[in-house]
Amino acid sequence: MNKEQLSQLNNYSILCVEDEDGIRKRLVNTLKYYFDDVLEASNGNDGYDLYLEYKPDIILSDIEMPGKNGVEMVKKIRNEDIDTILIMVTAYSNEEYLLDLINLNINHYILKPINSENLFNGIIKALGERLTTNLNFSDECYFDIQKYELIFNNEIIGLRKRDKEFLLLLYKNKNQILTYDLIDEYIWKDKTMSMSALKTFIKELRQKLPIDLIKNVPQMGYKLNI
Repeated sequence: MNKEQLSQLNNYSILCVEDEDGIRKRLVNTLKYYFDDVLEASNGNDGYDLYLEYKPDIILSDIEMPGKNGVEMVKKIRNEDIDTILIMVTAYSNEEYLLDLINLNINHYILKPINSENLFNGIIKALGERLTTNLNFSDECYFDIQKYELIFNNEIIGLRKRDKEFLLLLYKNKNQILTYDLIDEYIWKDKTMSMSALKTFIKELRQKLPIDLIKNVPQMGYKLNI
């Protein structure tokens, strides 16, 4: 893992779900060296509740746990969310579990025993292209993650923080519709979003962008126009 990848992990939140207290404590302590926002749960029920409350970017979960196991938790999550990074941890290659998980879009599997090397190699593989330095919108236009700037023809496009957050959220949801609810939750956050305010925001952002990146989906939200 290079320094650029390490620095980018601070941009993500992670939930660790593990029923064995000693293993969970070691995992959480290790994760806190690289992630600013680390949550933990000892079973699938608590893990699912924390997911609903905090919507972490990454979930690292054991497969076999008392109560709701990792497979059951993942099924509930994937019923409503295909974007969260899911990494499953198991002590052995159990074909029954793997068959259950194969259609749930699991991003990566890590075999126990876990050490720092296979843990973070697994996280990096699961994140994939999300850890690239640049998010490409076109051959001439990209978002530089390190500098937190939109670049077009090697020139910085002047944008506000909220503009940049919206573009990143749009890119993160590039394979699906970015709904009004998601925009309200992640962009407006603790403030109230009115539809008139959103339309004004989108209109002003479109005027700043060098190319047409925002496609309107009537009555639902927006999609990335690439």
